[in-house]
Amino acid sequence: MRVRVLGSAAGGGFPQWNCACPACRAVRDGSRPARPRTQSSIAVSPDDRQWFLFNVSPDIRAQIESCPPLHPSSDPLGGRAVPLQAVLLTDAEIDHTLGLLLLREGRGLELHATEAARDTLYDGTSLLRTLEAYCPVKWQPVIPGTDVPLADGLSYRAFDVPTTKRARFGTDTKEGRVVGYRLTDERTSRTLVYLPSVQELTAVRDQLNDCACLLVDGTCWRDDELIRLGLAGKTAREMGHLPIGGPDGSLEQLAPLPIERTIYTHINNTNPILLEDAPERLILQQRGMEVAVDGLELRI
Repeated sequence: MRVRVLGSAAGGGFPQWNCACPACRAVRDGSRPARPRTQSSIAVSPDDRQWFLFNVSPDIRAQIESCPPLHPSSDPLGGRAVPLQAVLLTDAEIDHTLGLLLLREGRGLELHATEAARDTLYDGTSLLRTLEAYCPVKWQPVIPGTDVPLADGLSYRAFDVPTTKRARFGTDTKEGRVVGYRLTDERTSRTLVYLPSVQELTAVRDQLNDCACLLVDGTCWRDDELIRLGLAGKTAREMGHLPIGGPDGSLEQLAPLPIERTIYTHINNTNPILLEDAPERLILQQRGMEVAVDGLELRI
């Protein structure tokens, strides 16, 4: 399967429009090596012709334009045939779903989402109600633990990612608020795990078995990162994200696992790993970990 990282930053992108943290200042003025990033999303294809989006950020238009395989091709119906087959959501967060409204010009949309995410998009943010006023939407329920064929040679299995993060919309108790995806190339049996949001790895550890590539939550380096910078009053865990650093962070838990490539994505603008000369970036490199960047191409 072919994977394209369309966006690798957390909500707000990098730099974030209203932020003057050290990393945002550095990428703006060029004082330290760093690359701008859009908000997180990936595109996956089994054959370079059919493409599937995992999350749809507010930056989706620019992301599609930067990826020629996603461009439309001429057809007898007016030149708006696109290779996009469906959208799959890990949750109903604004930075993962607001781009749905930018797909309203299409002839229709197939949307894979859990019941919890769909309910939030209907009765909470109302994004789906608005979208359906412009184009038909076919909902495909995502049921964790169920193998689902996407296209010839490509299938997925979603898995529940428990979170204690307070829901702005909908209920805090419903399962399926956050999921990850195991994508399998049926021809090679190789798997990609997409896990852009995770609060604790213990509950999802079994989903990483025999994984060729893991794209995993890299929101914050420290649990109190935003508190230290005076930008928020919550820890990373309280916002639903496991920090990278520390004795119980994701780095110490993931580094020993036999995964060919572990790549951090969904990186917040405050995270020092965005700075290519940062000590934290060197620590990741020394442990064999990678940092996603927009446009990264993977062959699984």
